[in-house]
Amino acid sequence: MFELIGSEVSYLRSLGVAVNHFYASKALKKTLNQMEHHILFSNIRRVMAASEKFLMDLETRLGESVLISQVGDIVLQHCPEFHSLYVPYVTNMMYQETLVNQLLQQNRDFLYSIKKLESDPVCQRRSLKSFLVLPFQRITRIKLILESILKLTEPGSDSVSNLKKAIEAIHEIVAECDKGVQKMKQIEELVCLEMLLDFGKLKSVPLVVSGRFLVRQGPMRQLTVEAAYNSRVSFINIYLHLFNDLLIISSKKDQRFKVVDHAEFPTHVHVQHLKTEALGLPPDSFLLHLSRSQTGQPTAMILVACTRSEKEAWMEALSSKQ
Repeated sequence: MFELIGSEVSYLRSLGVAVNHFYASKALKKTLNQMEHHILFSNIRRVMAASEKFLMDLETRLGESVLISQVGDIVLQHCPEFHSLYVPYVTNMMYQETLVNQLLQQNRDFLYSIKKLESDPVCQRRSLKSFLVLPFQRITRIKLILESILKLTEPGSDSVSNLKKAIEAIHEIVAECDKGVQKMKQIEELVCLEMLLDFGKLKSVPLVVSGRFLVRQGPMRQLTVEAAYNSRVSFINIYLHLFNDLLIISSKKDQRFKVVDHAEFPTHVHVQHLKTEALGLPPDSFLLHLSRSQTGQPTAMILVACTRSEKEAWMEALSSKQ
């Protein structure tokens, strides 16, 4: 319980450097536009204000008795505010990190200003990045400290119930943070991919849709038979992008994808095993059937994966009923 208080003091001191030294720097602010400054620091001032209130309540409890009775109830009391502040902060961290790296490479004034700020003794040789990551480290640390306190608490004591509730509440915040980061990564992936897709004459599909995420992607060969005298077999290189609600089939050229067909998944997408040996097909072949696609007609194609494990993974993914 002393460690929870002592580490909160240390955390608050470091947050003070992030807010009063970096965030409040006029010289640094001049090197950024308003949006960049917001992405860089997010709601860190409010995170610091919440930490101050939390520490005040912990110190009040310590003032009542050096033998601290419990801390679970105080943590629980502050969890709603922690949730409303830490989840957006941690979710924004992906953009924060990308922006910092971009600015350090492309913005000389920013680089110069940061180097000057970081060289100040108040930073104790720590970088801006190490200060920006503090809230995420802190919320996970609180959970570990509470779990340690629970292990050392008498099983039948009054504080056990509050401790367990506090651990559960902090766990929910951490889980929500992870979910937020994952969601932002998925959206980012869709945004980047949308810029690389060329639908040509086909009806285009807006890729960035709420709830959509990429399940699997990768190259594949499509087997075609030329209707000649001896039915020559040849292969076309294609690329599949499978989302939780959509399958896109493209041909890849450089880093761009020319869309050949797309279908709603899993409603109009079906796969089937083939007796490859009897049909004289490559062993890693399978049949992909689109019952309704953008070409207007039902489509069937024989696809050949690179390896057996790739074939199995694709067949499993394409058979999934989301």
